[in-house]
Amino acid sequence: MDLYEYQARDLFESHGVPVLGGAVATTPDEAEKAAAKIGGRVVVKAQVKVGGRGKAGGVKLAEDAADARVKAEAILGMDIKGHTVHQVMIAEAAPIEAEYYLAILLDRANRNFLVMASVAGGMEIEEVAHTSPEKLARVGIDPNKGISAATAQEIVAKGQFPADIAPQVEAVLLKLWDAFVAEDATLMEINPLVKTQDGKVVALDGKVTLDDNAGFRHPTHEDLVDHAAANPLEALAKEKGLNYVKLEGEVGIIGNGAGLVMSTLDVVAYAGEKYGVKPANFLDIGGGASSEVMANGLSIILGDPDVRSVFVNVFGGITACDAVANGIVAALAILGDKATKPIVVRLDGNNVLEGRRILNEAAHPLVTQLDTMDGAAARAAELAAK
Repeated sequence: MDLYEYQARDLFESHGVPVLGGAVATTPDEAEKAAAKIGGRVVVKAQVKVGGRGKAGGVKLAEDAADARVKAEAILGMDIKGHTVHQVMIAEAAPIEAEYYLAILLDRANRNFLVMASVAGGMEIEEVAHTSPEKLARVGIDPNKGISAATAQEIVAKGQFPADIAPQVEAVLLKLWDAFVAEDATLMEINPLVKTQDGKVVALDGKVTLDDNAGFRHPTHEDLVDHAAANPLEALAKEKGLNYVKLEGEVGIIGNGAGLVMSTLDVVAYAGEKYGVKPANFLDIGGGASSEVMANGLSIILGDPDVRSVFVNVFGGITACDAVANGIVAALAILGDKATKPIVVRLDGNNVLEGRRILNEAAHPLVTQLDTMDGAAARAAELAAK
């Protein structure tokens, strides 16, 4: 789960990472009141989970509370890279002397964590890595050891931070690591981490991604979810315990097991090149899915207006093919006239003959069976194109 900037700021503050005053507002009135409470100059910042806000006009300096109202009115409702601005953060303006970069992230390739630190903050880190790689320190962190005071000192030295602020940056890094571990994060980024004119080091902007798999340890993380912005199909799938991700395509995908579903996405993408169609979703019904789970998954995909055809690809192991077949029949019976999209089914593995028999006897006009994964993918893509 990605957090909005104001949520990241609040989380940083709760773990002792130095931040400036800030508040969130959803109307110009709220923005004016928040700015008046903070006092002085403030920055009005669009709250969207995408980069490039400044270039799009979503970050504006306001001289006072009245100006903050005007700036908020201009930003609220903006479209930034397909994201509508529904709220703004009113942040205390900082007299910036220098900008730096600091981040901790999960490094899946090396199976550890990675700290990135740079004196070239305030710009995209990819650009720094490309144009000035010598200014970017990358230090791997053993999950069993974490970041000690000595490690923090080493990282700050490699990042070439000025000596006068090095102790402060080390303290920020240690606090950031504590927050990273405590909140089960996969990313905590401060860009920029700034030195103000009075010599203080402060986190001015933050990005945080929390691991949804650890949600059971953090009941309060549910409060951070923006339900209004959530895809309704993804929200419904979550309620039903399904692993579903909406994609921009036309062929709905259902499979049992993440590996099989990923392979199915690749096969459908390849087959779809001929017809100009793509996979519409990722949906894994799991290794031991019942007919009810199958019915739930099919109902969600058929409810997606972007879907033109559905490819059900199941290799029966723990999940027997007859259970899958019964789920398909049950889902179509429940949907009735609402089911209008063709469904291509490929069954193989445990109890496959019984599964195929069930579908053949049901003889639903929307269902087509094929024996191979490639053949079924090609047929699903063809049907979507028609």
